[in-house]
Amino acid sequence: MEGTNPYPLPEPTLEDRMIAETVCSAVSAAGLGIAAVTAYRRRFLAATRIAAYALIPVGLVMTGVVEWLADTAFSPTAWAGFAVLGVSWLLFLTTRTVERRRGGTRKERKAAARGAAERDAVAPAASGPSLGPGSRPASRPTGKARGEDDFSDIEAILKKHGI
Repeated sequence: MEGTNPYPLPEPTLEDRMIAETVCSAVSAAGLGIAAVTAYRRRFLAATRIAAYALIPVGLVMTGVVEWLADTAFSPTAWAGFAVLGVSWLLFLTTRTVERRRGGTRKERKAAARGAAERDAVAPAASGPSLGPGSRPASRPTGKARGEDDFSDIEAILKKHGI
């Protein structure tokens, strides 16, 4: 007696399958009725889509998926498997969310870091022209309008940030 389950789950019976098949058939019949009414109203595209959805339950019964589901519904191993698949799916979504918040994949982050390193190698602290001790900064041309100066300041800020 060791190793046997003292509370065995009942096996799905023929009646369970028949009820499931009857419910699926009723859902399909109702869906096809709605599709007929929709077609009568001359909304043929919507009626075709409704009919396609309505035929799915009958197709599932005919392929044996409903029978498989009836067998699976009473299996604790199957439910544990669904739980493992759910945890796997949640982990996948979590990693995708974190990846999007960080700004891409690992390969993209490495490429961005490499590009920043190359920019720093060229001119790490040279934000302006190097001036010697006796030199004077060049004066701005006086012919520019005030609006052009505003855009040059914005352009300098964008260049500073690498945009």
